[in-house]
Amino acid sequence: MNKTLKLKTKALERDLKKLEARAYHAAEWAVDVLHRYHSAIPDIQGEQALRLRVLYDWMFIPPTLWPFNIHEMLNDILASLEQGKRLNRQQCLIIDLLPEPPDETVCEAVADHERHVQTGSYENLVKTQAKFSQAELAIRTNPQLQQQWASIKATFDVQACADYKGVIRRTMGTERNLRSSFSVNLSSREDAFRAAFDAFCLRWNLYGMQNDEPLLLKLAVNITPYGTMILIPSYWSFDPKRDIRWDAIASLHRVRVPGRQGSALAEGLAERMKLAEKLRLLDQEARRLKLKGEKKHAFLCEGLGWVSGTSAKRLSRLRAEFKT
Repeated sequence: MNKTLKLKTKALERDLKKLEARAYHAAEWAVDVLHRYHSAIPDIQGEQALRLRVLYDWMFIPPTLWPFNIHEMLNDILASLEQGKRLNRQQCLIIDLLPEPPDETVCEAVADHERHVQTGSYENLVKTQAKFSQAELAIRTNPQLQQQWASIKATFDVQACADYKGVIRRTMGTERNLRSSFSVNLSSREDAFRAAFDAFCLRWNLYGMQNDEPLLLKLAVNITPYGTMILIPSYWSFDPKRDIRWDAIASLHRVRVPGRQGSALAEGLAERMKLAEKLRLLDQEARRLKLKGEKKHAFLCEGLGWVSGTSAKRLSRLRAEFKT
């Protein structure tokens, strides 16, 4: 094995080690594109290499935080480059618009959350599982539910809609209930099945079926790329004090918050912005008057309404914060 091949192999092994503990079998589905990346990157230079690196870095961010399918985009771009093409304008724009990847603290917290979500376990965030167990027992033993499910199976090929675990999921809800598709084309058997199955799930408060077992909705807390969503099922008699571990949810959400917030802080920011603009104008006037040293400092402090003994570092911090 030559030196270059050894380096590629070690890099791939290092990457997979980062992903092996992640949920959703991350190391398994990422191995091909990461191998492709390490094979291609030695021959790619300049801005193309830098942009590919952005997508590569995002491969190690939990998919829960992805704004789109990073894996798919990186794979498609590498395939194009292998054919001698270059990154096009749209691809460059999309990559340039991506923010800096979240830091390791965020990734660790969200990766742990993903492992709970993968197994449908929210016990670390939700306390009163007895409410779920009670409702689940009621629907599992309900003959009407089983009769309706039998009618659906007699009308549609439900196995064709199931995943490898035998799970069929209803249409997922979205923020503000803005659904990507709300129409139903009854001439399409797929659309007709989806409408029937969604109606069935709404009637019984399900998120789906696994083989012949109903999957009751849980009180769930989910991280999204844009925020934290809490779903309280419509059947759930919600007690905000007893049902949810607010401290755990706050800790999970807060890991992405860049700093403290609040009305007092907002007012302080607005005041500092006004002072920074005044300082910018005072700096211009000081240059015009050719003031330097202590005379300049006294002039600036007087203009800002500060005592002349104010530290020069305070002025420097104000300039740096707003780049005046």
